[in-house]
Amino acid sequence: MPADGLWMGDDRVSRCGWCRGSDEYVAYHDTEWGFPVHDDRQLFEKIALEGFQSGLSWLTILRKRENFRRAFADFDFERIARFTARDVVRLLHDSGIVRHRGKIESTINNAKKCSDLVDQFGSLDEYIWGFEPGPRVRPKKITWDALKDMAATPESRALSTDLRVRGWTFVGPTTMYAFMQAMGLVNDHLHGCVIRRRVDAAKR
Repeated sequence: MPADGLWMGDDRVSRCGWCRGSDEYVAYHDTEWGFPVHDDRQLFEKIALEGFQSGLSWLTILRKRENFRRAFADFDFERIARFTARDVVRLLHDSGIVRHRGKIESTINNAKKCSDLVDQFGSLDEYIWGFEPGPRVRPKKITWDALKDMAATPESRALSTDLRVRGWTFVGPTTMYAFMQAMGLVNDHLHGCVIRRRVDAAKR
């Protein structure tokens, strides 16, 4: 990783260095990561997949994402909430996903808790975006050094704590900050990355 965290590809465009080395990563970085998401299904999918990523690379999950969508009813949390022990066995035999019983059962549990949360707040979107940090608490410039000191933030800790109180699992503060980065609650594209301005424009 270069000292400034940026990487210039064959197209002579500067991007965040973490997407270097994989076309899938570059596409994800350029078209998804950091762009604001308000769709409940997509928000739930990302929380679930961040949980499955624990101990693994995001590229591993990204390459299995379509399999996960097929296996978990396109991350329709109301349908997942009705999964039974038979579904757990089915998923444990599905070689297209990460076959970890704890993470599978966590996703089903969280789907049930998500339905409760939607009953209270009207949508997952309304709840999640209530934890968006204000501009005054964000670094004035997003640099590689600044990001290394932000594995978790007060907002991600607050989100993690509140979800845990509500019975969610695999939602630690570091996992929740990665979720916030991906779903656009923060724009952590580095200054100098070509996508940063596009994300800012999308948020406006």
